[in-house]
Amino acid sequence: MKMRSLKPEIIESIPLLRKTKPKVWVEAYGCSASMADSEMISGVLKGAGYEIASKQSEGALNLIVTCSVKDTTEHRMASKIRAMSISGKPLVIAGCLPKADRAKVESLNSSASLLGPHSIENAAAVVGSALAGNRLIALEDSENDKINIPRMRLNPAVSMVEIASGCMSECTFCQTKIAKGWLRSYRVGDITRQIKADVEDGCKEVWLTSTDNGCYGKDMDSNLVELLDACCSLEGDFKIRLGMMNPMYLPGMLDRMVRAFYENSKLFKFLHIPVESGSDRILRKMNRGHSSRTFLEAVQAFRSKIPEMTISTDIIVGFPSETEDDFEYTLDLVTKAEPDIVNLSRYSARPGTGAAKWKGMRVASHVSKGRSERLHVIAKKITKKRNSLWQGWQGEIIVDELNKVAQGRNYAYKPVVLSNAGQISLGDRKRVQVHDFSNFSLKARII
Repeated sequence: MKMRSLKPEIIESIPLLRKTKPKVWVEAYGCSASMADSEMISGVLKGAGYEIASKQSEGALNLIVTCSVKDTTEHRMASKIRAMSISGKPLVIAGCLPKADRAKVESLNSSASLLGPHSIENAAAVVGSALAGNRLIALEDSENDKINIPRMRLNPAVSMVEIASGCMSECTFCQTKIAKGWLRSYRVGDITRQIKADVEDGCKEVWLTSTDNGCYGKDMDSNLVELLDACCSLEGDFKIRLGMMNPMYLPGMLDRMVRAFYENSKLFKFLHIPVESGSDRILRKMNRGHSSRTFLEAVQAFRSKIPEMTISTDIIVGFPSETEDDFEYTLDLVTKAEPDIVNLSRYSARPGTGAAKWKGMRVASHVSKGRSERLHVIAKKITKKRNSLWQGWQGEIIVDELNKVAQGRNYAYKPVVLSNAGQISLGDRKRVQVHDFSNFSLKARII
């Protein structure tokens, strides 16, 4: 989104009247919603006259957007915060971690300023205060929605649009609810205006993201299917990736969702549905609100209409009291559902969550590790099998990554690595033919 200065042009043209502000280094971790937050923080800072540093050494202040979803993630955040603290530069810690576990953050750096995930509009004030040597805490939730805020995109081809904040779940393992609170859906009209502006600005992929897309609209007179239909009706050359949605919301709109994905060419044939466990007993202890059957029936409904539909899921191994039988149910579910992607993690207790109190029911670490390795082997075989179905496929991809390799996405959001990239740019559409595949991607040549 382009930003317009509110200063008169004549004032902007006089160098002596322009006050140069220090550069700020912004670093972000976590989900796409966290990345979108970092884009908005950078946009707010740029609008306030700050320059966003292109490398950390250039910044007069460090700002880190944190994630607190897993124990391993928190350890990584702690390491980053310690390293930034040693530099001696003012530090702003933003994102989920300071809101979910302020005491933990302050034990790492008691002088750092804090910025909550729903306090982005205060970014300039927090940074300005920190640079002046004054600690500022901005963790209170704003009354304004995080939509149509100026941003600096991490990838010029990708528009990350938050459609809501918070969720309706009470999962006993999840700390995100503590940080982001109850569901607050953004209006359809505001979301479509954001997408329209981003597409006009050159974005080719639109990622709809939130804590849980499945419950979108349940706090107002709307729903996810209605939102998808509105987004797909917009003019422009772009495709939409729907982010994570929990399975418990699918039964009430499954037929409409399948139809929307089947009929709308603008939707990537991709769905992220975290099942977490194949054991209904464990799902009840997780307070997930769905059964393993709910997940399997959703996968089968989509695949019956769109066989090549890419399904991504999350699974937690070693949840408190998980038995070998419980784990076998998970193996069986994965075998039946054949998800293209399994985001696998071993359970770790998160402070403030219900399951963190169940210390007597913890599964031994070596048992969790063994189960994780067994599931990984099965998931790897399924991923390779699913990718093999694309051997020889010809079609169009959107180039959305140019790092060590050039990569694009096909209509099912499969990553396609290009063998003969040549001179291409982010956002380019290229017709390719798949000539090989791995567990991670398809390999193709431009034709």
